[in-house]
Amino acid sequence: MTIIDPTQPLEMTPVMDETGTLLSTLDRIRRTFAWKCGGLTDEQLRQRLEPSRITLGWLLKHLAFCEDHYFTAVLADNGYPDVWASYGPGEEGWDWKTEAEDTADGLMALWEGAVARSRRSIAEALAKDGMDTLATNAEWGVEANARRYIADMIEEYARHTGHADLIRESIDGLVGEDPRDG
Repeated sequence: MTIIDPTQPLEMTPVMDETGTLLSTLDRIRRTFAWKCGGLTDEQLRQRLEPSRITLGWLLKHLAFCEDHYFTAVLADNGYPDVWASYGPGEEGWDWKTEAEDTADGLMALWEGAVARSRRSIAEALAKDGMDTLATNAEWGVEANARRYIADMIEEYARHTGHADLIRESIDGLVGEDPRDG
């Protein structure tokens, strides 16, 4: 179920409204992240740059969970999908303990599934009150609007795509932010 083709660059539309700008920015960085993580073996997804423990596999799992947290559980108020029950979120270090057991295909499918759920949740929220749709994040203890959650997810991807860029370069020399770069 490939929902993002990392080999196909997204064309930037220079003039958009706020919603289009935020959603296209999120999709563009998702695509870049998918490109950084795609086409690798299980072992390559477990490689890291010392002294960091971060691997591309961990990043895939972490961002999949962030997608489901911000958009499925919080914004759509649908709770966490069943896929997370087997991983034990909430237990200290669950993501570090489980990522080494996952396959490249399994991690990519987990992430792609989370992105698909996020897109549905965002579309439903925007159909209600647009970017002003409110949802309570129990972690923060406050209500925030859809634009806040989307902006936070963009920030999460921006930070971790930088990590992915460095790790991927150390694996096979792939650099840049777009397949056209190389």
